[in-house]
Amino acid sequence: MTRRVITSIDVARHAGVSQSAVSRAFSTTASISPAMRERVFKAAEELNYKPNRIPAIMLTGRSGMIGVIVGGLGNPLYGYALEKLSAGIREAGFQVLLVQVIDDVTLDAALDQLASYRVDALITALAIGTEETVQAISALNIPVICFNSALTGPGISSVQSSNTKSGHHAATLMHSLKVRHPVWLAGPLQNAASRAREAGFMQGCAEHALEVTRIQGADDYQSGFDAMSAALAQGHHPDGLFASNDLMGCGALDAIRQHTDLRCPEDVVVIGYDNIPQAAWQAYQLSSFDQRPDALVTAALDILARSFSTPDERLSERHKIEAELVLRRSTGRV
Repeated sequence: MTRRVITSIDVARHAGVSQSAVSRAFSTTASISPAMRERVFKAAEELNYKPNRIPAIMLTGRSGMIGVIVGGLGNPLYGYALEKLSAGIREAGFQVLLVQVIDDVTLDAALDQLASYRVDALITALAIGTEETVQAISALNIPVICFNSALTGPGISSVQSSNTKSGHHAATLMHSLKVRHPVWLAGPLQNAASRAREAGFMQGCAEHALEVTRIQGADDYQSGFDAMSAALAQGHHPDGLFASNDLMGCGALDAIRQHTDLRCPEDVVVIGYDNIPQAAWQAYQLSSFDQRPDALVTAALDILARSFSTPDERLSERHKIEAELVLRRSTGRV
């Protein structure tokens, strides 16, 4: 037999109070004496009552939920950042609504899905791809915070790693290591962070007269392995490699080991981005730019807090977190 759902009327009867007193007890803003609230809570606990949030949402337009939008979680960096972000949101008194979308890179394909959720704000590692999407997301009229998005707008803020600067740093380091023919292993074309890293790297290579070969990956290990394998088959034998992320860098390094006699770092130096745990494995010892996800999450939560404290301002901010280069064996000629 199906068990009947306990309602606020049951709690009111059990506690000997009015139904409105039960509603006030579970509201963070309503006026009610501590003794009355304790009485209601005691009755609710005895009946195993869970308040229905829907009436409050309809009345206030606020759900107390923050939507966290994710695409693929194949990169360990995203899982770590998601854990830190979720903990910070809960500490701020909100609940996390995890929304998974099909596109791993941009929010553009998820607009209809996002509009159907009643959340107080959105935070995502997916970038915004077009100005049309900026306008559509801004029309949701809630704070939106994107990691590594080049585009912002009213109510939309971005927290970014120092992608362009780090790319330039990678080129300068390779020049100091006597690299002359590096390969740039790019992420998907719609990946704004990868494009920024590429811009910085190409600029630095031009300044130091390095001849760059560009190959295309898809942000995962296999694409890095396949892209590097194809380049080697075409006769490219680089003395340096900068990968848009560590997963592709590890794949490319394995391809070099499998298809050539080149040694790392004696013959080819390799640099990645993200500083995921795999980069420190003994099989790779990959030098990598650490995005400092703790700092990225802290900046996002600070924007969120100020957005709620000044709702009429519709904050649109850009914060840049300096990445830190962690040197390992793959650039051992340092």
